[in-house]
Amino acid sequence: MQKKFVSNLILIVLLNLLVKPLAIFGIDAEVQNEVGAEQFGIYFSLLNFSFLFNILLDFGINNFTTKNVAQHPKIASKYFGKILTARLVLFVIYVVVSLSIGLVLKWNGYELYLLLLLLTNQFFIALIAYARSHFGGLMLFKTEAVISVLDKILLIIICGYYLYFPQSNHPKFEIETFIWIQLVCYFITLVVSFIVLFSKIGKPVIRHNKAFTYSIIRKSFPYALLILLMMIYTRIDSVMVERIHVNGKAEAGYYAQGFRLLNALFMFAMIFSNLLFPIFSKMFKQKENVIPMLAMSSKLLIGGALLIALISFFNSEFILSIIYKNDIFISAQSFKYIMLSFVGMCATLIFGTLLTARGDLKFLNITSAIGILINIIINLILIPKYGAVGASIATVVTQTLVSIVQINHCFKTLSVRLSMKQSFLFTSYVILLIVVLYYIPIDSVSMLLLSILSGLILMFVFQLIQLKVLKQLFLPIKKIK
Repeated sequence: MQKKFVSNLILIVLLNLLVKPLAIFGIDAEVQNEVGAEQFGIYFSLLNFSFLFNILLDFGINNFTTKNVAQHPKIASKYFGKILTARLVLFVIYVVVSLSIGLVLKWNGYELYLLLLLLTNQFFIALIAYARSHFGGLMLFKTEAVISVLDKILLIIICGYYLYFPQSNHPKFEIETFIWIQLVCYFITLVVSFIVLFSKIGKPVIRHNKAFTYSIIRKSFPYALLILLMMIYTRIDSVMVERIHVNGKAEAGYYAQGFRLLNALFMFAMIFSNLLFPIFSKMFKQKENVIPMLAMSSKLLIGGALLIALISFFNSEFILSIIYKNDIFISAQSFKYIMLSFVGMCATLIFGTLLTARGDLKFLNITSAIGILINIIINLILIPKYGAVGASIATVVTQTLVSIVQINHCFKTLSVRLSMKQSFLFTSYVILLIVVLYYIPIDSVSMLLLSILSGLILMFVFQLIQLKVLKQLFLPIKKIK
């Protein structure tokens, strides 16, 4: 199972490395450069608001589907048509709830129009994710990998044309144009993903069944609640910045510049979660030992996250200057802190995914609810005075505390014991990494690459990446179909 995990991880990482950085930094960042901090700030706030309640589109169905298809592959075609009609009902509820709260928050007519477009985008994304949950459950990771980047490829082509090859007869690029282009890209990807899925599971029968809808929502509710709670403490920061700071739209724009890199890296980290969830689910079903898989993935992801977070913390202005043209110094103040939260987020991806696959949803929901409370309290205290910086500090504290609690719970429930050697190696890695990165002056891309290389060498030296394990994993890849 470890070999299958690594072989598919390599493919997905390569595809994402080729496509998503270009979409995020070549398109998304250029859009912000083009429209300015304030216009992008309101878009960023509305976008994150659209995430808050998009659980109403899913209700945990994707995680439920991935886990159950992995364990019972023959159910895929049986339930698809019924769940699809249920999603249409959920979409109506999602729009009504979101727009109603938008009115309470006093967004104007144009902002609510943009929000409606973003809500439609979220609906398409949810349907694409539903198709992908089948691919993951059926262990069709290569198919899922291609679908996962298709919308970004289309965005690069279409949006890149407007941004980099402007025509004299075209109006000035506005944030509304960007949202409409996204909508088209998601729709095309949705059509392609459904065509591919139907070729694998057969053509489903589309019919609405109220009893089935109620049953699937009831079974999915613990997953839905978990996703809702995690989404709130992860995404509410930018909404609060835009709403409660005196210069909210601009501060949200500054926060977005730092958050963009975090979000890009989080997408890559999510690859681990997307692969591990069906694998952990199957291993628990077959009563296999998950600790070796947990150890390998956690050392690799958390060790790498520490490297990236510390490089960003010590060199925030230089890194942002590579991507942006405006407001670099101001954005760097929040960026350096928000990148530290990447470590906690990655730890949560590994250990939270394990606990989800194991079925410890009550514990995860309680932990996430406490995380929301901590996050909102810190935001209310810090945002009015410090704006984007206050929100980034709230994110660091919340993500770190939640991840520590989840790690501790995993260790207790699985009886994981760290040896003195393992503790010494990891602690030494962290200390030496801080010292090395603090004293390496990064003033060029070559020095940035040198810092990354130095960190990777330390990961090998302190056995976060082991040559022996890599050799065992990579040699048989050619034999894996």
